[in-house]
Amino acid sequence: MSTALKRALLAGLRWTSLRLRLVVVFALVALTAAVSVAGIAYWLNREAVLTRTQDSALDDFRQSMQSRVASLPLNPTQAELQRTAEQMSALSARPGYSVLLVDSRDDGKPVVGYSDLDEFTLDNVPPKLQEQVNREQPVSGGNAHPYHLFWMRTQLDGAPYLVGGAKVIGGGPTGYMLTSLKQERDDLNSLAWSLGIATGLALLGSALLAQAAATTVLKPVQRLGDAARRLGEGKLDTRLRVSGTDELADLSRTFNRTAAQLEKKVADMSAREEASRRFVADMSHELRTPLTAITAVAEVLEDEADSLDPMIAPAVHLVVSETRRLNDLVENLMEVTRFDAGTARLVVDDVDVVDQLTACLDARAWLDAVELDATRGLMARLDPRRLDVILANLVGNALKHGGSPVGVSVRADDGELVIEVRDHGPGIPAEVLPHVFDRFYKASASRPRSEGSGLGLSIAMENALIHGGTITAANCPDGGAKFTLRLPRDVSPEPGPDSGPDTAAVREGS
Repeated sequence: MSTALKRALLAGLRWTSLRLRLVVVFALVALTAAVSVAGIAYWLNREAVLTRTQDSALDDFRQSMQSRVASLPLNPTQAELQRTAEQMSALSARPGYSVLLVDSRDDGKPVVGYSDLDEFTLDNVPPKLQEQVNREQPVSGGNAHPYHLFWMRTQLDGAPYLVGGAKVIGGGPTGYMLTSLKQERDDLNSLAWSLGIATGLALLGSALLAQAAATTVLKPVQRLGDAARRLGEGKLDTRLRVSGTDELADLSRTFNRTAAQLEKKVADMSAREEASRRFVADMSHELRTPLTAITAVAEVLEDEADSLDPMIAPAVHLVVSETRRLNDLVENLMEVTRFDAGTARLVVDDVDVVDQLTACLDARAWLDAVELDATRGLMARLDPRRLDVILANLVGNALKHGGSPVGVSVRADDGELVIEVRDHGPGIPAEVLPHVFDRFYKASASRPRSEGSGLGLSIAMENALIHGGTITAANCPDGGAKFTLRLPRDVSPEPGPDSGPDTAAVREGS
């Protein structure tokens, strides 16, 4: 799967996730509001319905007790209680309304009259309610009567009922009433179902509204994300179309201003970088001619140094040495400008790697200082001049900054050419390792003073990269530093003409 496709899928997942979060938040808010409203409405309606029902039933019961039970003779018979209870039940318009009248005798035996013996008996009256009804209250300024009407809601055979009771003041029967609340329960259940359906519809509506709101909000955000990705990919002319005056419009305007400033700064930096490259290239070319002449004169002076005054000879050797260093620096700068300008090209050929390495060491008189571990006949298709530059820099760096012996091993590994250059010196400090291939970087605090330009390893890396390979640096467990060069054994050169003779001199240890 390509990187672009993965990035697109991840962006789509993030977009969907944000949309899902918005929808969920909207739905939760709507659900909370709907459930709260439905719960409050149900509770208010329930209390109103039950209060109205019980007030009506208790008022009827109180009036019946006052008009009928109070008119009964003292110590009424069971038949009189029975008849009165039936009359009280018949006069009520409520369905399932039953009355129970209880009177006591001197012998302690109660006389009970039922309106419906199958529906309501004394066993159906909760003991707590009986205790409250028959308890005589002290008469005071705040309580004018010794007995009061009490009621409670109860369950009989799983059905809701209202039970009330009162005692005739001044002596007389105690009355109890029972009325069913089934109709009210059914009405409240219907109300609960209606509120539940309304809550579900509200939740569905909120989800649809959330979807629409998410689309409205996320579409500009998605455009902003796409624009930011294009900007990150280097398309600095990316701009957003701005409409409206809301926060997203302000964000789009800010993005456009930032993109414009970034484009301007990148253009300025590119112009300055291009000017710097031209300056370095022009300076290097301009210096080559006088340096060639100075180098020739310095070489003549070096040849005649033995015949010069002993006081002058050291100065001649110093001039010759510094002239060579300056010539090396100019050549390195010219090589760097080719890489920066993108004009460096490969000139590949079939190369015997071991012969090439041997020739590199022999040309610099390093054969006696290097231990070579390689088998002849290892062929690779690459640029021999650039391979020479890489090897010279790596081996020269090991000889100059490492410790003897310096070993070079060559092997083939799964279609790659692997060359390792190892020394037995103090190694490379951990804080220096990430920077050894940086331009002009010198670890002077940890190694002897470098006489190079600080470009050698950087140029070696550039030459490895143009082959499609790389160089890594590491420290060996038993001491010393190791540089590993990996190159493909069959390099295909990029199309296009070479930038010229490309005759950068080898800079060992720069």
